[in-house]
Amino acid sequence: MSGKLYGVGLGPGDPSLMTVRAVEVIAGADVIAYHSARHGRSIARSIAAKHIRADHVEEPLVYPVTTETTDHPGGYQGAMDDFYAEASARLAAHLDAGRTVAVLAEGDPLFYGSYMHMHKRLADRYDTEVIPGVTSVSAAAARLGTPLAEGEEVLTILPGTLPEEELTARLAATDAAVVMKLGRTFPKVRRAMERAGRLAEARYVERATMAGERLAGLAAVEADSVPYFSVAVLPSRADAGPAVREPDSAGEVVVVGTGPAGPLWLTPESRGALAAADDLVGYTTYLDRVPVRAGQLRHGSDNRVEAERAEFALRLALRGRRVAVVSGGDPGVFAMATAVLEAASAREYADVPVRVLPGVTAANAAAARAGAPLGHDYATVSLSDRLKPWEVIAERLRAAAGADLVLALYNPGSRSRTWQVGKARELLLEHRAPDTPVVVARDVGGAGERVRIVRLADLDPAEVDMRTVLLVGSSQTRVVRRGDGEEVVWTPRRYPEA
Repeated sequence: MSGKLYGVGLGPGDPSLMTVRAVEVIAGADVIAYHSARHGRSIARSIAAKHIRADHVEEPLVYPVTTETTDHPGGYQGAMDDFYAEASARLAAHLDAGRTVAVLAEGDPLFYGSYMHMHKRLADRYDTEVIPGVTSVSAAAARLGTPLAEGEEVLTILPGTLPEEELTARLAATDAAVVMKLGRTFPKVRRAMERAGRLAEARYVERATMAGERLAGLAAVEADSVPYFSVAVLPSRADAGPAVREPDSAGEVVVVGTGPAGPLWLTPESRGALAAADDLVGYTTYLDRVPVRAGQLRHGSDNRVEAERAEFALRLALRGRRVAVVSGGDPGVFAMATAVLEAASAREYADVPVRVLPGVTAANAAAARAGAPLGHDYATVSLSDRLKPWEVIAERLRAAAGADLVLALYNPGSRSRTWQVGKARELLLEHRAPDTPVVVARDVGGAGERVRIVRLADLDPAEVDMRTVLLVGSSQTRVVRRGDGEEVVWTPRRYPEA
């Protein structure tokens, strides 16, 4: 009869944090296995040392390589794969002989642990039990004495080995985070924290609960002093409140594009800017897309007061506040970026930093739902004559249609503007065939999303409102019905004469 395999979590380092079950399993095991580097010392064994008896069979699993190079033909991964295969075969021999095997693991066995490589190779063949352990994440939070995540906050666990751009994006987008596997990755992790605007709140924990434990602000830690057994922590923001700055220091204004609908359309950079802001300023409908955060002030207003909103945001920044101006879609496309930059050109706001963060445009979102109608050259035109005369709009429609450009038509109609779509259709039919495909996309990404493909001649102005975007094809745009019956629209990238 085969023996039983145990993956035993030992906790973060302090032997007193081992669970009762872990101690029981070690006491009842025939074989105690543990990983170590080639120097032979094992942190896992040292944690469990007082529970290991002289009659235990010890099975050191010594890595052939850690951070150094290898001449293995398969490189580092090849050397490790061979090691895991050989180590699991040694454990299998004990299990086949009827012995109970306890594989020791720091922290939790299935959380970035070495045990998992044994588990994946043996658990389907032998009776197996995993004993959970206190993770270094929990230990670090306990030693810092600060909550990791509260309420609806998101906690992200990241390996420091990720590329710097990926680390930056994920740190910017999350509420709280722990970055594991520092050591040589520390300079990169620190840069990612700084680029994400999170360095000031980042904490450093080294060897939590172990001898030589160290706690510090991450910004103050010297890179050459950081061991592998350390983590970077971005704790809960729930009670952090607005950042404290000098009374006469300027804040900043960040104009954030939220995309056409909810959170799925937000970029990581935009998420981070919204989370870091002291104040949110915007059209109330767009503000409602942003989660409420403790200590953050929200200033909603009507959609027709863009200039006033921009000045209000800049005045807040002059008082040292970090302000996010919330815009739908992309803030530079018929949205708030222009209003903010125009106001910021005044002498009194000349020293206020202003950044614009892009968002998914309504046209791009609608195009993606329909296929690829914007695959070639296209023009974007607003049909609203509130800020420019209709004669200008008509002239631009004729020019774009005459140039055979696909058209993305924004602000096509509203309760007070009911005739512009019909007039635009008449103008376009002077240059386009009646069966030219038109994508009628309403509330893309929202609860009321509806995307249809109609002929230009059949475009019904009554179906169009301010939440609708129209994509009018060129002479080359095609509509294809695929095998599942779905129609897709696409514009070739190559003209026939090319």
